[in-house]
Amino acid sequence: MNAFKSDDYIQEALKIAHSIDGVASSTPLINVDRVGIIGGGTMGGGIAMNFANIGIPVHIIETKQDALARGLAVIHGHYKRSASKGRFPAEEVDLRMNRITGSLDMTDLANCDLIIEAVFEDIDLKIDIFRRLDGIAKPGAILASNTSGLDVNAIAAATARPEAVIGLHFFSPANVMKLVEIVRGAKTSEVVLATSMDVARRIGKVAVVVGVCPGFVGNRMLYPRQIQARELLKRGARPWDIDRVLKEFGFKMGPFEMSDLAGLDIGWSKGVKTDDPLRDALCESGRFGQKNNKGFYDYDENRIASPSPEVDKLIEKMMRTDTVTYALSDQEILETCLFPMINEGAKILEEKMAQRPSDIDLVWLYGYNWPKETGGPMRWADTVGLERVEAMASRLGAENSWYSPAALLSRLVATGHNFSDL
Repeated sequence: MNAFKSDDYIQEALKIAHSIDGVASSTPLINVDRVGIIGGGTMGGGIAMNFANIGIPVHIIETKQDALARGLAVIHGHYKRSASKGRFPAEEVDLRMNRITGSLDMTDLANCDLIIEAVFEDIDLKIDIFRRLDGIAKPGAILASNTSGLDVNAIAAATARPEAVIGLHFFSPANVMKLVEIVRGAKTSEVVLATSMDVARRIGKVAVVVGVCPGFVGNRMLYPRQIQARELLKRGARPWDIDRVLKEFGFKMGPFEMSDLAGLDIGWSKGVKTDDPLRDALCESGRFGQKNNKGFYDYDENRIASPSPEVDKLIEKMMRTDTVTYALSDQEILETCLFPMINEGAKILEEKMAQRPSDIDLVWLYGYNWPKETGGPMRWADTVGLERVEAMASRLGAENSWYSPAALLSRLVATGHNFSDL
């Protein structure tokens, strides 16, 4: 698909993404004139900026004064840097900062029209916050969670107004990334859903409605890619081989570079064994990623990556299970990483966790920088041939049924149809 057709496809996808099943275009909207955010860290601060940028006052809640001060200082630094680069006049810095206030008392959110929880991913913590919010927020307020994959229905059940609860999954950094996954709970009202879509539009985001399932759409499809990238190490590939192939396809970074950037020690603690023994071993040896200049890669003082001989030896020792030495082709690496994602996307469509294939494409184009010229993962799959995707799913599924072909994928192949025909 050439770039011109790809642009046309993406523009059409953006238009139809605003059409929500079961929600009339005439649905009334809630006036959102004041926003509250619980959590002033990287995500909370980035979310706050989106609203302050368009003139909407924001109040941030933190648990400690030093954390609040630090969060506000980070926001101020972002604004100063943007002004210094000419993105807006210098006087805008103070104007925008004056729209952002903060405190340690959650009752200060009582007059907010929209409250967004942006604390770390702990379901018990989020449920406790929403239980408390239920007694604080005014009638008619929207209660949103920025969770990246937890059960929004369980969070909503902690309140006496589950119809007011929705997921608003901003992507990091939230003041830069365009995508918001709008997570429709089982009891989310049409008014709350329509208003959330409108709010996302007002702050300049690309909004896609998704359903409640682990990882929603984006992270759910990312998971099999990450697993298969690790599996390729057992067959003789190296992180830098896999990252190179995915970057040549059009991604800005590969899965191992992405892991180093995020930090290998996220969710890890010394002595604990997880389902990723290589990551455990890297962390045990003090390789945490870019933060300390050594992860899957070695990094110089300018954060320039180079293949690590230490990691190369560790992979050979720990991961290699294929005793036959042969070179994996770039095509094999690419398809092994990406085809399981397409199969998972088909399952998402089967389960109605996404309304249409083009919505999945938007999630990956705007949330994960999938190469634009392909139109997105589902559109790309149509061009490479769904029968090839199904064949790999059958091969992987013979060893692990989780990878088995989605019924929808097999049905499309059997009838000679594509995702674009849905």
